Amino acid sequence: MSFFCSACNQRASQRLQHVTSIQRGYCSATPQITTHYTIHPREDDPRWEDVDFERYEDEVDVAIVGGGPAGLSAAIRLMQLAQEKEKEDFRVMVLEKAADIGAHTLSGACIEPQALNELIPDWKERGAPLNTPVTADKFAILTEKGRIPIPIFPGMPMHNHGNYIVRLGHVVRWLGEQAEELGVEVYPGTPASELLYNDDGSLAGVATVDVGIAKDGSPKDSFARGMSIKAKCTIFAEGCHGHLAKQLYSQYNLRENCEPQTYGIGLKELWEILPENHHPGTIEHTVGWPLDKNTYGGSFLYHINDEQPLVAVGMVVGLDYTNPYLSPFKEFQRFKHHPSVEPILRGGTRISYSTRKTNIQSLNDSEDRIVTRSKLNNPSMMGNHVGFLTFLKFKSTRPTIKSIYIAADEEYGCFRDPKTPVALFPPPALNQIMIPGFLNWIWMGLLVVSRGPPSSRSLM
Repeated sequence: MSFFCSACNQRASQRLQHVTSIQRGYCSATPQITTHYTIHPREDDPRWEDVDFERYEDEVDVAIVGGGPAGLSAAIRLMQLAQEKEKEDFRVMVLEKAADIGAHTLSGACIEPQALNELIPDWKERGAPLNTPVTADKFAILTEKGRIPIPIFPGMPMHNHGNYIVRLGHVVRWLGEQAEELGVEVYPGTPASELLYNDDGSLAGVATVDVGIAKDGSPKDSFARGMSIKAKCTIFAEGCHGHLAKQLYSQYNLRENCEPQTYGIGLKELWEILPENHHPGTIEHTVGWPLDKNTYGGSFLYHINDEQPLVAVGMVVGLDYTNPYLSPFKEFQRFKHHPSVEPILRGGTRISYSTRKTNIQSLNDSEDRIVTRSKLNNPSMMGNHVGFLTFLKFKSTRPTIKSIYIAADEEYGCFRDPKTPVALFPPPALNQIMIPGFLNWIWMGLLVVSRGPPSSRSLM
């Protein structure tokens, strides 16, 4: 008996020592490790006294932060307009943090080609990587051991015939090639890290990230200051909840009189499966198990026509779930073991995986959705920054590209007339539309699915 008491005391002592060491690690006497100058200003750090902070400066007409579908589509449209007006000195610059264009975009998506038809009508002749038309469309409610199929009729949000299953990373890479052919300056591996302001408080542009900084926040011998990119207009297409966009929200009070966004987390994996389990062009969307009735979300499975038999499998979970013990990653793993999913993946190999944050509430009841140039002072935000996701369709690429198309027209018009209002997406309330033609298929598409997340929690 005494042996067991001694063992218990020893374990308790070890745990106490562990907790004490953790507390000591956060003690004020421990040297702080500075990782960013916004937390510990360099002006107060003696290690930076003799460092030259002067930036090389470049000026462009439009700077675009983010080289995804939104940013590249904006660049393409702006250069198309510049060429139509024979404005040869018009400069558009795209800053992308990934080492290569498309490197941060995980393959596996279903896109509607309508927006691409408008942006690049001859995309087929140009070799766009849209190689898998949808041939079979399935939707079902999952139970723990079973599956309840739901018929999909033409006109329903989940009807995907006429759409394409794509490797979105390849599509983004192709868009980058089209942008460069038009004369856009595309700089991968160049993240924008700081907002630059004029003396009157208007946005002057962005600065790229400093390099050559040690883990403790001190400058290395290889330290190099980031570039200063001054622009007449800066477009932010960072994706959902970008770090520069959050600074803009605060600086210009852009969230005033707006409903808060609702976010979700998406998990996606790309699998190489056995040929006998592969059905190119097949799309499967499901709701229900493993999520409970109080958790909003769904899952998808796309069969991609590629050199290898590929399947993209994923799940989106609303981040407003009420169960504090719920793990979206673990729920995704449970989904893959469902009797209707596991046979498809059996014998296959997971070759890539990723997760990302997304907006799942596309439209809110805001009464102030348009910000004029005099108020916003130069920047525009577009794409997934502001919720262009038709969630019942699990799609954002098409409305993102179309929103960029409209915004680029407006932005280019502002170079002729500085008083022209500039749109801050998402779209305005119906009684405050200031963009010509905004009552198009973007607005109507978002309106159709806007009540999806709230209604999913009703008894119906």
